[in-house]
Amino acid sequence: MKAKLSTDGGARGNPGPAAYGYVLEAEDGTVLDARGEKIGVATNNVAEYRALVAGLEKALELGIDELEVVSDSELLVKQMQGEYRVKNEALQELNEEANYLERKLGRVRYKAVRREHNELADKLVNEALDAA
Repeated sequence: MKAKLSTDGGARGNPGPAAYGYVLEAEDGTVLDARGEKIGVATNNVAEYRALVAGLEKALELGIDELEVVSDSELLVKQMQGEYRVKNEALQELNEEANYLERKLGRVRYKAVRREHNELADKLVNEALDAA
């Protein structure tokens, strides 16, 4: 089954209170899962990766074998495509976890988009951060 995973992460302050959000959609646009979750104090990049890992785990759980990942984090996209090295230790662990999940899924493509093209995932991050 093919699907699209839109991910986003954010921190208020960097590092600061952080959250991630993801939206997993079937090819026809049906939302299979959407989640926004606080993750404590983290950096923006850690939050972006946590969104990716959580979304990949859900895709695997749902039996998806072809996935397009959409993110407004150019760093995450370029690191997952192997164009940028992962130097940060916290990100290395998350990158390894994401790569492991990616291999289990089958075909995964990454696409960097501008923030305005990632509205729902961004909204889920902010809702999670706004929830007391």
